[in-house]
Amino acid sequence: MRRTADADAPAAGQSGHTMSDKESAVPDDETTLRPSDLAELPMHLEEETDDAGRAVKERASGPVHFARMSGSSIAGRDAAPWVTDFLNAAYYRREGHGRDVDDLRLAFSILTTYWYREASDRRLHLNDLAAFHRAFGQDRFATERSARGVLDREQLLEGAARLLGPWFPEAYADDERRGWGIAFPTAEEKAGYDHGKRMRLTRLGGLTPESAAAEEQIWHTYPPVEMPSAEAVIAALTKPETWPDYASELGRFTPLRPGGLADQTFEIEVAAGTGAGRPIFTRGYVTVTKLVTPEDPEGLGAWFDELERGLARYGEGEPRAVPHGGTPLVGFDLTTHRGHFMGAGHNRLLLYTDQGKAWVRAAGTWDPMPWHVGRAYAVAGREAQHAFWGQGGVERLSLLHQLAERIA
Repeated sequence: MRRTADADAPAAGQSGHTMSDKESAVPDDETTLRPSDLAELPMHLEEETDDAGRAVKERASGPVHFARMSGSSIAGRDAAPWVTDFLNAAYYRREGHGRDVDDLRLAFSILTTYWYREASDRRLHLNDLAAFHRAFGQDRFATERSARGVLDREQLLEGAARLLGPWFPEAYADDERRGWGIAFPTAEEKAGYDHGKRMRLTRLGGLTPESAAAEEQIWHTYPPVEMPSAEAVIAALTKPETWPDYASELGRFTPLRPGGLADQTFEIEVAAGTGAGRPIFTRGYVTVTKLVTPEDPEGLGAWFDELERGLARYGEGEPRAVPHGGTPLVGFDLTTHRGHFMGAGHNRLLLYTDQGKAWVRAAGTWDPMPWHVGRAYAVAGREAQHAFWGQGGVERLSLLHQLAERIA
């Protein structure tokens, strides 16, 4: 088990990153949201439709569209309270060492598997609560095995068997019958997974790469996280259906398209406020718009050289992405879509080796945030975003640490 560092301490060899003026700048006028205003933004907003059920065109950005990106694409706003309550019972409200991040992944899998099998032509709604209450309600109020109002891992598996069928516990534990955060009764059913069902609920907006002048952009790289081997990382990340298996306490990636990593689109669900047991969920979409590997040495070198030049010129005290003497192996761009919780820009994931060890790190480039995104980010999202990519070294919070643990 890797040593868990203090959440507020910078990783060894790294300087702690503080919010720059470019990150935190929001207009000081009547449009600026105070924290109390943020609390009044609705948790979930359904897409507006006309009388014929057709989507109504809305502004390409702004606080209303930003609010529409709250929660998960598979849950309607009337399901938000009970879905959040279920996740709290399964993980966020459980205290001490009696929980594991895989309990949270299990809870998400129960929700997603139920949606795919019972409600995949729509979102989850309030009327789906009854099925969950029948499956889990009695355990929620019993105190012989767990605290009142929470569910331990065995209770989650037992309830899932009642909700979905006795096949679920073994299927969830079987890599050949689990994918996209869903457990399948058979490997054949997994092979027939319909990607279009979730994609139809996303109403994916256009790509929004950074477009501000380079000197106005935010360039930041997060501390690298050691991996068991480069080969294991490549095997894992090039199977997008496994990405939900690396979800952390703060967030998860779910692939939306068939195929491998190139041109893949992910729905990202991120939670803030998890430390207080009161998570607030939001989502965004990114697409892999560039993938470089050793199969194209020139493209690989050019991609990493461009990143190093940008960090050196526009980053504020940022380290190199790959240390001198390191060997870059794989890199890819994750470009945002309209409504992303970080605004316009793109993140990168990169794999390299150095001194006989394999490392993965994230490095992002972003436009200055619109006022409503910047305010929400300052109030609730910044610490979660940084911890999600490994800053602070807290394993349960970091997707990259969960990846390392899973493939070890």
